[in-house]
Parts: sequence; structure tokens; C-alpha cells
Amino acid sequence: MTSTLTPARAKPRPDRGGFGRLLHAEWTKFRTVRGWTASSIGAVLVICLVGLLATAAGNQSGSDGSGALPVGPGGEAVNDSFYFVHQPLQGDGTITVSVSSLTGVVATDPAHNRTGLAPWAKAGIIVKDGLDQGSAYAAMMLTGAHGVRMQYDYTHDIAGPSGRAGREQPVWLRLQRSGDTVTGYQSADGTKWTETGSARLPGLSATAQVGLFVTSPSVEEKTGTGTGFAPAVATGTFDQVDLGGQWTAGSWQQVQVGDGAGTSGSYSQNTKGQAVPSGSGFAVTGAGDIAPVVGGPATSGVRTIENFLVGAFAGLIIMVVVGAGYITVEYRRGLIGVTLAASPRRGRVLVAKALVVGTVGFLVGLVSAAVMVPLGGERSKANGFPVLTVPTGTELRVVVGTGLLLAVAGVLALAVGTVLRRSAVAITVVVVGMVLPYLLATASVLPDGASEWLLRVTPAAGFAILQSVARYDQVVTVYAPGSGYFPLAPWSGFAVLCVYAAVAFAAAVVLLRRRDV
Repeated sequence: MTSTLTPARAKPRPDRGGFGRLLHAEWTKFRTVRGWTASSIGAVLVICLVGLLATAAGNQSGSDGSGALPVGPGGEAVNDSFYFVHQPLQGDGTITVSVSSLTGVVATDPAHNRTGLAPWAKAGIIVKDGLDQGSAYAAMMLTGAHGVRMQYDYTHDIAGPSGRAGREQPVWLRLQRSGDTVTGYQSADGTKWTETGSARLPGLSATAQVGLFVTSPSVEEKTGTGTGFAPAVATGTFDQVDLGGQWTAGSWQQVQVGDGAGTSGSYSQNTKGQAVPSGSGFAVTGAGDIAPVVGGPATSGVRTIENFLVGAFAGLIIMVVVGAGYITVEYRRGLIGVTLAASPRRGRVLVAKALVVGTVGFLVGLVSAAVMVPLGGERSKANGFPVLTVPTGTELRVVVGTGLLLAVAGVLALAVGTVLRRSAVAITVVVVGMVLPYLLATASVLPDGASEWLLRVTPAAGFAILQSVARYDQVVTVYAPGSGYFPLAPWSGFAVLCVYAAVAFAAAVVLLRRRDV
């Protein structure tokens, strides 16, 4: 009996270049469809055009950019306006004072004043690199409602003991300079000292300006239409001033640092302040602030990076349309079967499409932001608008973040389009889930609590990656979505969007494998 054996069928060997060819095929498919290519280029143009319109002339107060804000050592825009009683310090040395009172006056309206003290009114001693606004400094101070603090270089704040000063119980403050390091101390009796903090000020000049200062930002006021800010001044009484170390001989000098009180507000009748000798010390009156500039009502005339990238919303919607259409057009024209037949490993097909859409979206956002951030800043300054300068790292994060935002939005639309298989429905779902919550939250049509909730739990949280304004506990403003503040940190908010995209993409892969044959 003869039997015939059929040779076993050899398993096909995996092609190592298979995914590379698949990716190339998807890219070729994308670039050969004129609508997708034109839409991507159009997204760049739209983002830039809307940004240019947003930075058009409208403020005639200083077409030469004279309204520019001072910039601190870290590259951030700062307020640096206060009344200063000072003299130069050659090399190392110490200054010690006792503060017996800190009082204030609030201008509730142009014709009426009332006694009141801003919570962050400050009276104390300061070592400053020079009299120029934005120069490095370290200061020990008594505040209106936050006790003793050591602050330096505008963004740094170290808490000391709480409490207020009184004639019978003054607050004693001390600053000691040693090279580039300035150390702050506080005492209840002028005998026993406790270190509050220490600051290193790189490049501090050999002859620094040292002395007494007083400043006061505006006071937050609740009005019938919301939150407002009333101008205020503060007066600090320094009973004793002790100058240790190698001080330059000579009398005290007085100066108003900064012509006004910056974005924190001013009290017009006393903006320049004054210092009156009082016993062995001074009673110093001042307004303004020494702090970073933040967003909110007080800076309504100041432009931020977000103003230059307002067109990113239109660009994002375009990329959502492209991302959804990149897969739904194949369903509509019956080509999905051809695509899957050419590459049976369906998960890889979706990954290749996501890489193409994500890369295109990233380049659209990156190029647009890289053009508009510097161009918008220069255009705004030329038209007389102060610009909120930010550190280079923040600017870079916003530029790259614009690309990442559009990339992930495109991938999310691709995934939703795969699940729903209809372009119009997929686009609607993504826009309603991502853009609409952002608009509702930032347009101040909802209570702050509801707005913050939307920006925590919806894909709109991803817009936090574009936030350039920072939150500082030592600066009072309206920290709400309507003022540009997100409840989540930039990368945390972006992570929320990425989670939505990842879940949608996983669902798309599963459905693509199960139902599309």
C-alpha cells in the first residue's frame, strides 16, 4: 500500500521591513490626497493669521513699546515698584531694623479713602543689585496679613513667623550679605535671632544698594459685578536701624523705584511715596509691589503667549477633521477592506495611521507656534502693548506643547473615527468633548467651580499645556479659568488628554480586529 505525503506548508517568514513599508504607504496615501495636505498647510496659515489679527494695533498709549514690563533674573515679567531709603554697601555687611507698625489706606473710589492694609503689603529691608527694575534682590519683610517673610528674585517666598508688629512688641529683621549669599533672620527681641532663609544671588555686584523699603499692591474688593481691586498704600515705621559691616559713609538717599506701581495697581496721590525721619529711624510710605506679574483683572492690558496662539483652536479643529477623515473616508468608499487585506495585522495599520496623523499635527502646531510666539511678542510691543515675558523654558514648553496638543487631538479623532466610522459624528464628538468644555470654562459663563471641574475631567484639560501664566501664593489675583489659570499643571492636564486618546485608541484597535473583515 502506497501513501502519498503532502509536504507541510511553510509558515511565511515575517518581513522585517513590513511596518516600515506600511508606514511609508500610509504617508504616501496621506500626502497624495490634496484635501488632507491642503488642510494641514491651511491649519498653519489659519493659526498664524488669527494670531496676527489678535495682535493688531489697538492701544495708542505707546507705539514704541515703551510699556514693556521689567524682566527679573529668571526671565519672567515682574513688578518692581517701591519706595526705597538706601545707601551703598561695599562688599559684605549686615543691616538690622525693628518694625513697630505697618498701616495702610485704601482708595475705595477717587473721592473716598478708608483705613485698610493689603494682605501682601510689605515693609522691611532689602539688598538689591541696583536701582534698575528687575535687578536681583533679597529682602526680609513684615507683611500685612502673612507675617514675616523672606523673598528674593521675585518668585521665591519663604515663610517666617506669623503675627503683627506693635510699639510694645516690634518685629526685628536682619539681612547679612556674604559674597553672593544673603541670609535673612528674624527676632522677637533683637537679641535672639532665628534664620528664616538664605538666597544665592549670582553676580551680585560688589556695591549693592541696601536699605528700607515699603510697597503695597491693590486690595481685592468684592463688587456687585464680581471681584475688583482698589488701589492702596502702606506706611511702615522703622524705629531702629543698625548698619553693620563696611558701609560707605554718607547720609541716606531716597528714591522711588519704578515710575508707577506696576500691574499690581497704585494709589495715584501717593504713588511716589515718601520717607519721614522718625526718631532714629524712618516712617516710609509706598505703593506698588515687588513680585512676579500674573494674569487676572489687574493685567487686562498685558498680552500673554496665549493671545498669540488664539488661532490654535481653529488649527486644532482642522486637525480633528483631518484625523477623523483619514480613516472614515476608507469606510465611506469601501477601501478599508483593501487596506486590511494588504496588511492583515490590523493593529499595526492603526498605529501607522496614528503616527502619520500625529506627526503632521505636531509639525503644524510646532511650526505655527514657533512663528507666532516671537512674532506676536514683537508685534504687540510695536503696537504699545506690554507683553508678559516668561522664562525660556516656559516659552519652549508652550511651543512644543502646541504641537503635542494638535498631535494628540488628531490621534483622538482618528481613534473615534475608527470606532464610529462616520466622519461628521466623530468630528462632533471630539469637538464637543474637547473644545466646547474649554470655551465654556474660559468664557466665564459658568461658576469657577464648574469651570475647574470641566478642565479636570474632560479632554479640554489638555489645553493646560499652553498655559504660560504662573500661580504664586504671594500675589493676589483671580486664579480662575477665565483669567487663564487651569486647575491642573500643564503636563498633568496634557496627561488627561493623553489618557482619553489612549482609551479611544485601544477601543479602536479592538473593534477594528473584531468587526471589520
